[in-house]
Amino acid sequence: MIIKDYQINEEIVEREVMVIDAEGKSLGVMTRAQALEVALAASLDLVKVGQGQTPTCKLMDYDKFRYDTIKKEKEAKKNQKVVKIKEVQLSIGIDTGDLATKAKNATKFVADGDKVRVVIRMRGRQNKRPELGIKVLNDFVTMVTGCVVEQAPSQEGNTLRMTLAPQKNK
Repeated sequence: MIIKDYQINEEIVEREVMVIDAEGKSLGVMTRAQALEVALAASLDLVKVGQGQTPTCKLMDYDKFRYDTIKKEKEAKKNQKVVKIKEVQLSIGIDTGDLATKAKNATKFVADGDKVRVVIRMRGRQNKRPELGIKVLNDFVTMVTGCVVEQAPSQEGNTLRMTLAPQKNK
């Protein structure tokens, strides 16, 4: 949980502060002592929320504020979807049955919402014929359902790579 450390009450060192009450109305610029008295009278904390020449302080219940902030962060974290990248390795001489099996696995990954990186490592004289690897990758894409090509086939050294992503529903 990432909650910002706020200066509260006696931790505020500035002499003069701009004070905002709990409803959001400005009470004007006051000395720190006056602001602390106002906060004490209202049974609230004086919390420094803004920097500047005269920093902004707000009257609030700090414990409730922290609780609400942590609760919002947990809720946001719970609603996040982490996209994983799964990798499928192929070869230039792969048989159609093996290619269909790997395509079926990639379809499952895409259906689960994960991205799929398809990799072909070329060895020896295969490096001179990358178009064969690109043909295998294109055949693979036609077998996988429910996906779009996020990154077209590209060659890096002796490796051909392509990334597939789930199709977005509109």
